[in-house]
Amino acid sequence: MRRRDFLIETSRAVLGGSFLASTARAQGTPIPAAASKIDHAAMIAELERLIPPLLRDSKVPGASIAVIDDARLVWRRGFGVKDSASQEPVDHDTVFEAASVSKTVFAYAVLKLCEQGILDLDTPLTKYAPTRFLAGDARLDLITARHVLSHTTGFQDWRSGGAPLKIHFTPGTQFSYSGEGYYYLQSVVTHLIGRTDPAHRAKYEAGLEVVATDIDACLNRRLLRPFGMAASGYLWNESFARHVTRPHDLAGNPLAKARPSATDAARYASAGGLHTTATDYARFLLEILDPKPSDEFRLNQRSLAEMVRPQVKLDEQQKIDGANAWALGWAVQQRATGNVIVHSGGQSGFRSLAMASVDRRSGFIILTNGDNGGNVVYDQALGAVLNRLLPS
Repeated sequence: MRRRDFLIETSRAVLGGSFLASTARAQGTPIPAAASKIDHAAMIAELERLIPPLLRDSKVPGASIAVIDDARLVWRRGFGVKDSASQEPVDHDTVFEAASVSKTVFAYAVLKLCEQGILDLDTPLTKYAPTRFLAGDARLDLITARHVLSHTTGFQDWRSGGAPLKIHFTPGTQFSYSGEGYYYLQSVVTHLIGRTDPAHRAKYEAGLEVVATDIDACLNRRLLRPFGMAASGYLWNESFARHVTRPHDLAGNPLAKARPSATDAARYASAGGLHTTATDYARFLLEILDPKPSDEFRLNQRSLAEMVRPQVKLDEQQKIDGANAWALGWAVQQRATGNVIVHSGGQSGFRSLAMASVDRRSGFIILTNGDNGGNVVYDQALGAVLNRLLPS
């Protein structure tokens, strides 16, 4: 199931369906928090009660969650198992595929490049690219980084043999979720600050030939390591081999875990290639909710505000995760008492969801290792508990 199909299916009940823990063996870690109106002990008790049967009933072997309140990591917990065959439990170090939640991290890195003058948010990307991403359509010269990050390029989500890459509308005039847009922007970023390795190449959708790049090293150097995300990355490595969870199908059976290569990262890193832990992603989220002073790696307040500002309205058919607008890298739920930024992810054997309130400096990330993970992350009872962190 493609991510777009997954989102259409599951967003009908935003935080609404059913977290397996054949046993919830991994121990939770409450972390002292600043003064808050939320009773953390009560909230954690409810989550620990709800999540194991949700996982079991949904045939999802494992999950990991991290909760932030008042700019503090107040709780993190692994549930269930990394692999239904080995029964090894999920713990704080377990690495999941973030799927499309990866886009939020790449968007942050792009905005930092804009701050540094390496890239401009509103300059056509053809001004930077050495070759044309798509031949035969002059509208390519209109597409900017802002269009990519707000999904208004006009590209479809992904090309295929039956649906070659094309621009479906004038860039900037409509919303259409697009992984291809992120791939285009990633290729421009690589041209500006990275390197290619023509000796290593592979073919992907519709026969697209992709050359290996150093995007993993670039994003590690510019964001992951400075933010303390030491367990995260885009290429297979020894740490992943020790800590990564396996994907599982709808019946909870284990699937083969792909080992992402440099060509895989060159194609998918920005759109869905991030491997991370709930704790690592919470560190990234805290840089948005409670940012440290701007420096070589961190955005200034103006860029942060632009990142979460609604850029394009979504109509009823376009709504994803209950959002009615899209910002830069994030969808936005415009609620009565304040905005909520949100992004979900879904690819074979993995489902994920991140939500946060910048004003309340609170939010959460849930990562699961099963195709039925949507039944977990959108469960109504679970959502009712987690929504205490967010504006009503």
